[in-house]
Amino acid sequence: MKKSIITVATVTVVGLGSVFLPQTSYAETVTDLENKQVKVQDERSQVKVNLSKAEKEIANILVDLKEINGEIKTTSKALKENQKKIDETKDSIEKTEDEIDVLDKAIEERFDILKQRAVSYQQNGGDIGFLDVIFGSSDFNDFISRVSAVTKITESDQKLIDQIDADKQKVEGKLADLEEMEVDLKGMQDLIIEQKEENEKRKKALKKKEEELVNKKEKLQMKDSDLASLESQIMGEIEASRTPVVENVATTNQDSSETEEVATTNANTSSSSNSTSSNSTKSKAKASAPTANPAPAANTGSAISAGYSVTGTPYVWGGKGPGGFDCSGFVSWAYGQAGKSLPSSTAAMSGVGTKVSYSNAKPGDLVFFDTYKTNGHVGIYLGGGKFLGAQNSTGVAVASMSSGYWKEKFDGHVRRP
Repeated sequence: MKKSIITVATVTVVGLGSVFLPQTSYAETVTDLENKQVKVQDERSQVKVNLSKAEKEIANILVDLKEINGEIKTTSKALKENQKKIDETKDSIEKTEDEIDVLDKAIEERFDILKQRAVSYQQNGGDIGFLDVIFGSSDFNDFISRVSAVTKITESDQKLIDQIDADKQKVEGKLADLEEMEVDLKGMQDLIIEQKEENEKRKKALKKKEEELVNKKEKLQMKDSDLASLESQIMGEIEASRTPVVENVATTNQDSSETEEVATTNANTSSSSNSTSSNSTKSKAKASAPTANPAPAANTGSAISAGYSVTGTPYVWGGKGPGGFDCSGFVSWAYGQAGKSLPSSTAAMSGVGTKVSYSNAKPGDLVFFDTYKTNGHVGIYLGGGKFLGAQNSTGVAVASMSSGYWKEKFDGHVRRP
């Protein structure tokens, strides 16, 4: 009897041992696999964050490229219009030169008339030395001085001389205006070409950056796909590890089955805990994604507000608004809307108000740029390295002076009107 009891006890212990020992091994295997699964999920979460960031950067670059293409188109149009003005100015110069030739000829004819009158004066009893004085003159001005010195010029002669002087001043003034206009137009043409070249450089750099980001995106997508396959494989291994345990439980007696259920419950609890940990980890990864900084508030100064109200207005050489502006015309107009009168040329503006250092510049100050000449361009400072101005490539628009073309042209000249 005792032997029977001992035998039954032995069988029971052995039977229970056959249930508990494999259960311990199973729990460790599933836990390891679930830990691997969590790591893969965490890595996938980070890949998705990087992928989202790359997609946003690509989207921003596409926006910048669209803007630059628009600027290039506008600049090309400005080049054509400016070239048309240059051609028109050249035609005006040619016509004015013809007028100058006519006036020069008229001056020579009037000079001959005065000489003839001088000869007539001498023949009618005038001083013989008078002719020596007249014909010894080196040019027209010298001639007038000599005539005035030796004789009293008649009223008709005086009117003739005055008319010659007036014509001469008119010719010289017209010639000076045309020469200045030609210099300005050629300088503006050089400026537009520089801006176009700068935009082309920016476009090339952005296209290169876009290509790099697209390659990065493709690699991240491949990595995410590989991690997804690995996660699926791990999940399959977890399911495969659970299948033998179910079969062993089905073949044991009732007591062993109850014990197995307890162990299985513990294993499932561990799996649930790890799954919760995985979800928590992914939530943290999502929460750590960078957020965009809020946009700065717009400046509410009267002149700046007036300037913003005409953003997009085209550039017109010599324009003072409101249908078109050049740089100085725009600044003068904006301040005029705010009740302050400013000159309408950059040369005059460069001397108004008080000169301040760029480090002390405030929104509303005037900033000057050395383009085709010193102080060749002017705009209204907005703060943060930006200014509002009428550029011939964009019309009235906000531009950055902390990088690119305008940074190169800015020499620190700031004035507070």
